[in-house]
Amino acid sequence: MQNMLTIISNALCRITGRNVGAQTVSELLIDLSEYVNLTSPAAPALATTQRQPPKPPPVSTRASVAQLVSSQADALDTPGTRVVVSRSFADFTPQATFDIKKCDMHRLEDGPPLKAELTRDQGLQYYRTMQTVRRMELKADQLYKQKIIRGFCHLYDGQEACAAGIEAAITPSDHLITAYRAHGYTFTRGVSIKEILAELTGRKGGVAKGKGGSMHMYAPHFYGGNGIVGAQVPLGAGIALACLYQGNNQICVTLYGDGAANQGQLFESFNMAALWKLPCIFICENNKYGMGTSVERASASTDYYKRGDYIPGIRVDGMDVLCVREATKFAADHCRSGKGPIIMELQTYRYHGHSMSDPGVSYRTREEIQEVRSKSDPISLLKERMLTNNMASVEEFKEIDIEIRKQVEDAAQFATSDPEPPLEELCNHIFSNSPPLEVRGTHPWAKLKSIS
Repeated sequence: MQNMLTIISNALCRITGRNVGAQTVSELLIDLSEYVNLTSPAAPALATTQRQPPKPPPVSTRASVAQLVSSQADALDTPGTRVVVSRSFADFTPQATFDIKKCDMHRLEDGPPLKAELTRDQGLQYYRTMQTVRRMELKADQLYKQKIIRGFCHLYDGQEACAAGIEAAITPSDHLITAYRAHGYTFTRGVSIKEILAELTGRKGGVAKGKGGSMHMYAPHFYGGNGIVGAQVPLGAGIALACLYQGNNQICVTLYGDGAANQGQLFESFNMAALWKLPCIFICENNKYGMGTSVERASASTDYYKRGDYIPGIRVDGMDVLCVREATKFAADHCRSGKGPIIMELQTYRYHGHSMSDPGVSYRTREEIQEVRSKSDPISLLKERMLTNNMASVEEFKEIDIEIRKQVEDAAQFATSDPEPPLEELCNHIFSNSPPLEVRGTHPWAKLKSIS
C-alpha cells in the first residue's frame, strides 16, 4: 500500500512540477481530484482543452476537498461535464442507531435497551481501542516466542469488546480490578502501549518499573492485574465499600473469569455486597474455557449471571462492543442509584490459549476458533456496521491500522532497548510514603533498601 502511494505521488510530482509528494492516502486523493480527466460529449473541443491540468497550488498549501470541489464546479458548469473527487467528512453519516441483542435477565423487570446509538467519532474511537489491543497482544505473542518476554503471559485478543465497552460506559474516576488477563484493561485505563510492552519485557520504563510483569500492572483507579485465581473479587468488594463509605458516587467494576466462578470467596463477596448494598458490578468474562476445561465440564450451572441468587444479573453478548457498553451503563446506573450490586456475564472468546504455554488447540478445534473469528469477531463486527451505514470508509480504517502498527512497532522497539531496573531498586515501593528502610536479601548479609 505504501509503495503504491509513493509511486502515484511521485508521478504526480513529475507531471505538476511539485517537489513535495502526498504523505497519506487522503492527501493523495486531494491531489488526484485536482487533475481529473474531464469529459463532455456535448462539447468535445472544450473537453480537449480542459484535459490539461490546472496550474498547481503552492507547495506549502493544500486546499480542502470542499474548496476544490467548489472551484471545479464553478469553472465547469457545462452540461455533461463530470468531475471525480475524493470524499469529505461531510459525506459520512454522523450518527446511527443499531439493534443489539437482548440480554438475559435475573431478578430484573427491565434491562438494557435493545437499540444503541453510535456516533461516527465514538465508532472510530472504539475501533482504534480494540485494534490497538489486538495488535499489542499479537506483538506480545511475537516477543514471547522470541524469548524476550518470559514467565506468565495471558493474552486478551478476541475479548477486546469487553474492555472497550466497559470503559465507554464508566467514568475515569470509577474503579476497576481484574484477574491476570489484564493487558487490555491496562490500556483502556490510560497506560500507554510503550509502558505495557516495557513491563512485559521487564524494563525500567514499564508501568510497574519492570518489576510486575504481565499480571501486575496498575494505574490510577486500576488495581491490576491479580495472579491468584478469584482473589481480586473480595478486593473489588472492598473498593466498592470505600466508595460507599466516602459517598463519592463512584462504582467498582470487579472482573473475573468463568474458571474462577466456582471459588468460595466469590460467594462470600456477593453476600457482603448484597447485605451492605455496595456499588459493585461483578463481571464474569465467560470465554468458554477455564484453562483447558470447558465450562460444561467445570460447572453444574453455566448461568453465571444467576450465581448471585439474591443479586440481580444480566447475560450479555460480550463480542459486541455496543451490547457491552449499553449493559454496563445499565449496571452502573443500578449501582449508583443505591440498589446495591449487580452481576454481569459477558459471553466472549479468547483466540489464544489460556497462557503462552498453552497452544489452545488440544481441548478445542482450530475450526471452532476460525468459526468465531469469521462470524463473531468484535473488531470486524464494528467495522462492518460502520461501513454498511456509511459512517467511515475502507481507506480510513486502513489508515488507522497503519498508524496503530507503527505505534506498536515503536513501543516494541522501546521495550527491547530500554535498560532493565538496577538491583538496588529491587525493593523500592514496598510501602507508600514511608521513610527509607532496610530489607534483608536472600541471606542475612545481603542488605537492600526500600525507598517509597
